[in-house]
Amino acid sequence: MSRRAVLLFIAMCVIWGIPYLFIRIAVSELPPVVLVFARTAVGALVLLPIALARGEVRSLLKLWVPLVAFAAIEIGIPWLMLSNAEQRISSSLAGLLISAVPLVTWVAAAAFGRREQISPLNIAGLLLGLAGVAAIVGFDLHASDALAFLEVALVVIGYSVAPVILSRFLMGLPPVGVMAAALTLCAMAYAPAAVLQWPASRPSLGVMASVAVLAVLCTALAFLLFFALIAEIGPVRATVITYINPAVAAVLGVVALRESFTAGMAVGFVLVIAGSTLATRRRALSPVALDDHQPAGRGA
Repeated sequence: MSRRAVLLFIAMCVIWGIPYLFIRIAVSELPPVVLVFARTAVGALVLLPIALARGEVRSLLKLWVPLVAFAAIEIGIPWLMLSNAEQRISSSLAGLLISAVPLVTWVAAAAFGRREQISPLNIAGLLLGLAGVAAIVGFDLHASDALAFLEVALVVIGYSVAPVILSRFLMGLPPVGVMAAALTLCAMAYAPAAVLQWPASRPSLGVMASVAVLAVLCTALAFLLFFALIAEIGPVRATVITYINPAVAAVLGVVALRESFTAGMAVGFVLVIAGSTLATRRRALSPVALDDHQPAGRGA
């Protein structure tokens, strides 16, 4: 990977590894629907004025179908499904299931006609990373009902297909405009339910700070960086960050929540790094082949 791709990859590994801690704080006082609305609404308030000032919204009208699809399956549905599922299954199991995103994205990319040129070494890396996540979470497979598994499965499908839609149909559009529109659509969709479930008392400062971090850092800024990462290394390799995210969450658990650091976590960290390196490695291509290897829809 290029230096830019490495920096974007590291940034996304950290930024999307910290939401678990802040979501835990936020849902202690806010219903999941209110949290999703607050996160998308604040994110939209940050990005929409910028997009409007740059004139980036009008060009999205002709592609409203893939835009709505992207907003729904990347943001609207998964965030609510995951919040509901984690009320009935362990966070370890949720992390293990979601780590399947790169593998499912590979299938989705092929279905959309995406030529990622995945080698056996890349597949070995994906499987090695999955084994690393399993070691980190400790194979905590407890769940109280099958509905939770279905909800997490929908999250995995959404997180897998959305980057492919982004790369296939929306990559040529201004990223600020795309994300501003997507967050605005989700906020509008959740507004009625959020009003009905709005808490009677004002949330604590800690909860409001958590919502701010989730909305500004983990949503508005994160999606812009993820957009750039997909442009650099493609949708399949970009989703390998889901291997590192549980590792970051585990470190936060040890530091902030004083959770124990097990031997499985230590082994898992090594496997995750090794697997991510192999999964994101490109084969050497001839000069002619390089012209065909650029991600579809990538801008100049």
